[in-house]
Amino acid sequence: MAGLINDPIAKTEMLIRRPINEVFQAFVDPAITAKFWFSSSSGPLETGKNVTWEWSMYGISTNVHVIEIEENQRILIEWEESYGYVPVEWIFIPRGTDSTYVSITNTGFQGTPDDIVKQAIDSMGGFTIVLCGLKALLEHNIQLNLVADKAHDAHRKRADSTS
Repeated sequence: MAGLINDPIAKTEMLIRRPINEVFQAFVDPAITAKFWFSSSSGPLETGKNVTWEWSMYGISTNVHVIEIEENQRILIEWEESYGYVPVEWIFIPRGTDSTYVSITNTGFQGTPDDIVKQAIDSMGGFTIVLCGLKALLEHNIQLNLVADKAHDAHRKRADSTS
């Protein structure tokens, strides 16, 4: 594969039919986020803080540095990948009084051109699943377990190896 002309950007967006404060809190409050994304967090997202997010079903975790929180508007973090920290940004836009448009952008992928494209595609797919899970939770009070079910075989292999 030839070199990339532009660095890939993973971006996904979705309308969530809930007020902006509820949608925003779902990402900063780990008690809510654990219902649609990771299994646990060492704390809430606050500007300047470091937290650890864990996906116990896969036996993995990542360190997160919170760069900036703009209440009900924006979250900017850097999270740890195998090659270093990369930025992830959430933008929250009100749509009337009872809906919120959420945009998630992940950049900073590294490696060979093939590696970079794979990382961007995986990130976009992953964040799309996160937004779908959030939508089901906030609009219908249903926990779909999408993140755990996305790579169910990996989860099952891990469970088999620990038994």
